[in-house]
Amino acid sequence: MNFFLICYFCILFYNLIKGKKAMHMLQQNLYNENNRYIKWIDKNLTTAYVHLDILTIVLFLYATLLKNQYSNLLIIAGLALYIIDSYFIIQRGKNEQVKKPLVITARVKRLIVTSLILFLLPAFLYFTNSEHLYLSLLFASIFTTFNYSVILLAKIINTPIERLVYLKFYRMAEDKLASMDHLKVVGITGSYGKTSSKNILASILNVRYITRPTPRNLNTEYGLMITINNHLDKFDEVLIAEMGAYKRGEIKTLCDMVHPKYGILTKIGTAHLETFGSEENIQKTKFELIESLPEDGVAILNKDDEKQRTYKLQNKVEVIWIGILEKDADVVATNIKTTYKGSTFDIKFKKDKKSYPFETKLLGRNNIYNILSGIALGKRLGMSIEELQQGVRKIKSIEHRLELKQIGNIYMIDDAYNSNPEGAKVALEVLDMMKGTKVVVTPGMIELGDKQDEYNKEFGKNIASVADYVILIGEKMTKPIYEGLIEKKYKKDKIYIFNDVKEAFPLIEKLKGKSDIYALFENDLPDNYNE
Repeated sequence: MNFFLICYFCILFYNLIKGKKAMHMLQQNLYNENNRYIKWIDKNLTTAYVHLDILTIVLFLYATLLKNQYSNLLIIAGLALYIIDSYFIIQRGKNEQVKKPLVITARVKRLIVTSLILFLLPAFLYFTNSEHLYLSLLFASIFTTFNYSVILLAKIINTPIERLVYLKFYRMAEDKLASMDHLKVVGITGSYGKTSSKNILASILNVRYITRPTPRNLNTEYGLMITINNHLDKFDEVLIAEMGAYKRGEIKTLCDMVHPKYGILTKIGTAHLETFGSEENIQKTKFELIESLPEDGVAILNKDDEKQRTYKLQNKVEVIWIGILEKDADVVATNIKTTYKGSTFDIKFKKDKKSYPFETKLLGRNNIYNILSGIALGKRLGMSIEELQQGVRKIKSIEHRLELKQIGNIYMIDDAYNSNPEGAKVALEVLDMMKGTKVVVTPGMIELGDKQDEYNKEFGKNIASVADYVILIGEKMTKPIYEGLIEKKYKKDKIYIFNDVKEAFPLIEKLKGKSDIYALFENDLPDNYNE
């Protein structure tokens, strides 16, 4: 094997190791939707570009200019840097806590092929003229240093192919839905609580109907297409479509695909404020679901949510209001009582003098709202009170959403999924009612735009009045929380800062005294926010 091929195989091997992280971040950032991947690179320039391979460009440049007996030595020195840097990247990968690894989908496979072609381009220069050996390796080293950008270029090149794939599966989903004229379609959106609301509604409706909720948090166009094409069965009677969005028009696009007749809005807040740009944009985007409903459609809205109560609908649909504070709502929860075992409450329907008792394993006020939405729609679809009560009793704890777990002598309140200011406040309310030593473990809240530091500082102030100990994950991200704690005169020796949530568990064990420990794990940042 000649010198060039040995060198190029080493370079490709290094690109494979480095490119895996780049591909992972591209996937985590929704394949650069709304320029998320570019923004991530901008915030993580050191991770993306500051490697030993920068020096390799210099060595290969000198080799190209000299073209003498020292050139090969310079090339070998450059390859040594690739080997050393490969070792460092592999070691960092072993120590890094990856919550959601790279998923090798068909789309990722197409990206790998296109990226490989791009990384092979400099080799063609050598094969057309072997005198360009050093120049080819120089170009290969430049491509390698800017690996993250090459992956983005591959994504751009693949855009027409991905569009054709999208249209193929879109038409398949359309045809399948058109063949199921008996199917009731429910859309659910909001700033937070969508997945919880979907799972709760499915549990309630399952008492009478064969229900198909979108799996996990598949709430994008691709997620809905996967649900319809791969999971929806001809015997299913209700499709519950969770709908997520990062900008105006995205909910409308999802509605144009599945044509919901029923719509549920969970709380509207500031989640993803950074990508939406304003709270008004968030409000209008969420109402795209309701304004996409047909004239005989039914909307379930929360009267306690000012952003829903004050919104002027642009279409005429039947609206059923739920509430806890607003007693004139159509479906109201009263007499709410919560313990570590779950919640009990009474339901009052408008124009019905009776109250009906309900019980659930779920914790937190937000889950009561989600249950109210499920009860309201279930009753509208003809379910009896007994069926609704049975459905609510059967609701299982929802993973990572105020889920109470016992791990040895520790009670873990797992609220690790997608924290937000309102949800964090409710989670602290749940922690506050527990009888024992209270610990908060959190990396803070993200994607809140210009208000992110403000909200996290307020979160710190709220923690100070509840928690006996605070464990912050990531010094840089949690600085506003720390400032909020200190402003409330919280004792510094009760605050611990780690870079990995795994380090929190041994500490919590050490804090164990005579009383039980209740540890609230509030939020779990995605891998692209790792410090």
